[in-house]
This record gives sequence, structure tokens and C-alpha cells, in this order.
Amino acid sequence: MAVYTDITEAELAAFLADYPVGRMHAYKGIAEGVENSNFLLHLDDASYILTLYEKRVAREDLPFFLGLMEHLAEKGLSCPLPIHRNDGALIGELAGRPAAVISFLEGMWPRDPAPRHCYAVGAEMAAMHRAGADFGLTRANALSLADWRPLWNASRDDARTLRPGLGDDIKGELAFLEANWPRDLPSGVIHADLFPDNVFFLDDRLSGLIDFYFACNDLLAYDVAVCLNAWCFSRDGAFDRASGRALLEGYESERTLTAGERAALPTLARGAALRFFLTRLYDWLATPEGAFVVKKDPFEYLRRLHFHRTVGTIADYGIDDEGDEAS
Repeated sequence: MAVYTDITEAELAAFLADYPVGRMHAYKGIAEGVENSNFLLHLDDASYILTLYEKRVAREDLPFFLGLMEHLAEKGLSCPLPIHRNDGALIGELAGRPAAVISFLEGMWPRDPAPRHCYAVGAEMAAMHRAGADFGLTRANALSLADWRPLWNASRDDARTLRPGLGDDIKGELAFLEANWPRDLPSGVIHADLFPDNVFFLDDRLSGLIDFYFACNDLLAYDVAVCLNAWCFSRDGAFDRASGRALLEGYESERTLTAGERAALPTLARGAALRFFLTRLYDWLATPEGAFVVKKDPFEYLRRLHFHRTVGTIADYGIDDEGDEAS
């Protein structure tokens, strides 16, 4: 979440008049995140999140994102619900941007994730994969393997001045992943961005998942690889095997990884680390000065990528490298 487009109180009041919500008392921008402009709204009946979709979110993708939230909620998962306008539509327009009002989810995201948090998020991710199996819409991953080389090319000239040898490092990694990326693994709806700030807890109980604006159809195990990167490294940059074991055991409490997924996990984790290095690098170089957004260090994920290169099997992430097949 972030704020790129500012809005006035008068504009917001006129926009909310088309929604079955109470009178507005206050609103404020939310700085976290990098994709859209977000505001916390305090209204008569409840609090809500207002999202203005910026240029990197295609309007044609919004029915997938918002419909997925409704579908998962109907399946019993806790996630924000988009609020229908008075005319039944889910999408409005504000300040020249597509916009939606989303229910506010109670909870706090864990600033220092422990194994118990990792187990819970692994289990909830697997439950989401199962719940999304019969979702009627599909969306290709807009940041998949095929997109990483063009993304690097867009940043390469400026990026190579940041660290000696960076160009050769990324060139070699792209070549490896393009030659070794797994193809024939179980696929379905994935979150693709399930970082700690997108998972809320109340008293150590997972209370819900948020921010589905990277959700897409892709390899289910790629979602696991994203979470290994996002949840299982300590503040000093070392991989935490206890957290890795907890996340994978939590996942397999709901859905058992296939033998192929287990074997592919180190490669998928390398790819996930590269994806977040590249997008963070692009944002680091392209975000204008003065934008109300928190810029994130891309080299954190390059260090994680270097760790994944040393991994031989899934056992290095904390669990046995043998498992039962599952659908």
C-alpha cells in the first residue's frame, strides 16, 4: 500500500455517496507498499480501505482480483470483501483512477515472524490454494519468468553502477532459470505476494490475508517459494531453518507437496528471490523523490538468492526430502 494520488475531502465524499456506507468522519493515507494509493476510511458504521489503482494495475484485471476475494470469503477464508456500489458495481472512479472500497480487516502483521506465524501462514496458503481451485476466472502471472529479463533490461544500465559484478551475476542467474524452470507441476490460483505485511494476526491467531493485487494462476509451489523468501530469513539475513520447517509443515497440514514440487523448490525459491530483487530494484530507481511510499532495499533479495544457490534439496529448508504425492 502507498499513496501516489492525493484526494480531497470533497472528492471523497462525492465518491462515497454512491456506496451504501455511513457518513465519513476521517481518512488518512497509508504509506506501506508500492503498487496502489490506499487510504484508511473511518465511517459511521465501520472502517474501510479505499484503493485507487495506479498505472501498474490494469483495469481489466480488477474483476479477477475483487472476484477472487469474494470467492475465497465464500469458501471460509478470512480476507477483505469489496463493497458493491449502489448500482451493484464493484469498481468506481476517483481522481481519474479506478477505485474500490474494501472492508477493513482487524489484526496486525508480524514485524518479527516466529515459527508459529510461519506454520499458520503455510496452512492458510494451502487452504487458499484448495479454495481457489474452482474459481471461475483466470489471470496469467504478469511477473513470471518471461518478464524478468525485460525488467532487468529496463534497470540494467543504472543498476550496474550500484555494485561491482552485478550485471554478470544477474545475467548468469537469468540464464540458469530460463534453462531450468519447472513446467509440469500443479498449478492454480496463487497469491504471489504473501509477505508478512499481507497477513494479519490477532493474539497469535491468523485473522486474514490482504492485498490480492498480484494474485494469478501459476505453479502452486511458486507461492511456497515466495513465502520461504518473505518469512524465513532472520534480521541478519540468515535462513531460519525452524521457520522454514514450520512453514512447510503448515502447508502440508492442508496440502501435501508432490515429489516434483519438492525437487523443484530450490529453483523456484531462486526465481522468487530474483523476481523481488528486480521489482524492488526497478522501484528503487524509478520512484520519484517525495512520493509517499516506503522504498525497499532490493539487495536484501539478492542476498537471499545467493543463499538459495547453495540449497541442494528441500531438506535444507528444514523438512525431509521425501514425501507423498498429492493432487
